[in-house]
Amino acid sequence: MTAPAAPPAPTVTPRVLAPTARRGNRRSGALGLLAWVAGIAFCLPALWMLLTSLHSEPDAATNPPSILAPLTLDGYREFFSAGASPWPPLINSVTASLFSTLFVLVLALPAAYALSIRRVRKWTDVMFFFLSTKMLPVVAGLLPVYLFAKNVGMLDNVWLLVILYTSMNLPIAVWMMQSFLADVPVSIIEAAQMDGARLPAILFRVVAPIAAPGIAATALICFIFSWNELLFARVLTGVVAQTAPVYLTGFVTSQGLFLAQLCAASVVVSLPVLAAGFAAQDKLVQGLSLGAVK
Repeated sequence: MTAPAAPPAPTVTPRVLAPTARRGNRRSGALGLLAWVAGIAFCLPALWMLLTSLHSEPDAATNPPSILAPLTLDGYREFFSAGASPWPPLINSVTASLFSTLFVLVLALPAAYALSIRRVRKWTDVMFFFLSTKMLPVVAGLLPVYLFAKNVGMLDNVWLLVILYTSMNLPIAVWMMQSFLADVPVSIIEAAQMDGARLPAILFRVVAPIAAPGIAATALICFIFSWNELLFARVLTGVVAQTAPVYLTGFVTSQGLFLAQLCAASVVVSLPVLAAGFAAQDKLVQGLSLGAVK
């Protein structure tokens, strides 16, 4: 009695990608490569500034630049040991940026709540009014602000910068937070109201935790705008309320441009913003993409 013949082994046909799938993969690869190139191009100025700050003044001033020059920390030593201490301008920048950002959030949250969840009448006109305040060139309002500050005795006062930065960043914050708060479920707010929660409790204990990524993104952008502002700080401050960007302009003197020291100072001044960005990186990505996918 003969054993039954074994069934033939199944043949495995190689998987062939469709032409459309191959084109899609090539397109994705090309877009990824383009994104890497664009990212490196955006990072090159910062990397060049960091490298220049580690060179001596003669090596930093060579033309063409000497990339393989010896590295040194002399620029940072001279920056921190300069006759005019950099700490007061840094403290003034931190004070103006932090307090203005805090005031912006406190004022923008109720305004965004009224424009997105409990919409007021003609809320679109209100949004356009906020947007129209950014259409005026900043330099056009410089003289009236200067005369007002002079008459009330607030020139060279860091709290004047806090007020200005708050008013400058408030329209941006309202626009951003209005879109973030529009995605907050109304049912949660109605449930809180049924439990007896009042408006302040609803805003800061119900709405704020849900919209925390959007609030963090708004706070970081307002902080960066306040930290980098130069025009008003240059005109309205002197010695007492001088900010870090104004302090950086002191490296351009009649004796020439101290490039290594300037790059070292720029790196130090950029560190708080970079630290804030890295600390709020997750919240920033969530906030900027909030509401993008329905």
